[in-house]
Amino acid sequence: MISAQGLTKFYGDRCAVSELDFTIEGGEIVGFLGLNGAGKTTTLRILACLLLPSRGTVRIHDLDVVDNPHEIRKLVGFLPETPPLYAEMTVDSYLRFVGRLRGLGGARLRERLAQVVQQTNLEEVRQQVIGSLSHGYRQRVGIAQAVIHDPPVLILDEPIQGLDPVQIVEMRELVRGLKGRHTILLSSHILSEIHQTCDRLMVLQNGALAAVGTERELTARLTGSQRLSLLVRGHTEPLLRLVRSAEHVQSCEAEGADHGAPAESGLVRLSVTSSQDIRELLSRRLVESGFGVLELGRAEAQLETVFLQLARGGEPTAFPAPPQA
Repeated sequence: MISAQGLTKFYGDRCAVSELDFTIEGGEIVGFLGLNGAGKTTTLRILACLLLPSRGTVRIHDLDVVDNPHEIRKLVGFLPETPPLYAEMTVDSYLRFVGRLRGLGGARLRERLAQVVQQTNLEEVRQQVIGSLSHGYRQRVGIAQAVIHDPPVLILDEPIQGLDPVQIVEMRELVRGLKGRHTILLSSHILSEIHQTCDRLMVLQNGALAAVGTERELTARLTGSQRLSLLVRGHTEPLLRLVRSAEHVQSCEAEGADHGAPAESGLVRLSVTSSQDIRELLSRRLVESGFGVLELGRAEAQLETVFLQLARGGEPTAFPAPPQA
């Protein structure tokens, strides 16, 4: 488990990260979202023991990052935005080199090398010089060096930046394949990949934590309500009256329906906003009243909308004063 309380980082007088509080459970994939300068990389580098916090505490597997940096580095694998690769080395020699730096040797090193090469699909380029590889393969080598020592925590800073669409899909599958064996924290500007890869999202705004939760939870927080989409057979006006009279319904609108459509053939698309999940209640009431319910499901806001509202919303956070020397 990873936890932060009051995590704050100053660069001189500038506050890059302000009073972050969060908990990440083992086995999760958590995405860090935010505009440039929001504090994503600073937070990840603190978690990787590459930066010291100005104040606050961070604990990984119950070890404090300030008091136990050497122990925590054994628990963490880190892929920075620019992977630390040596272009003149082969993939095999580079991963052996990193493995030895991580304290591996002998049979254990050979075992882990074989495992990570298979995990990251590097078999066909294992003996090639890193400088000759495509960007996608170099990113794979970067992940391989991060997991060579089999750390429980994996931190990936913009792992899909600069990849083409095919490479993005391959990287997504690679990260998903690491889930369960590792707790994964990643940052990305490609929101569709965050949506398809992560269990939860953390949105940073001006160094402060704007929101934490699943995409559905963040959407509900923005709207303060549940949004449903229904396709129902029946007269529009009686249908609207029935739905609007249901408990917890805040609004109900017909979308693209002919208000004069006969009950025998009329299909009405409804958009319903409610303060609670009323799907079961609403479907039962509609059926009991003789309406044919063809579709009833959640209508989610797009992740891009959620992200932009959270990342840009409100005035800049009022940061605390720098710590006194």
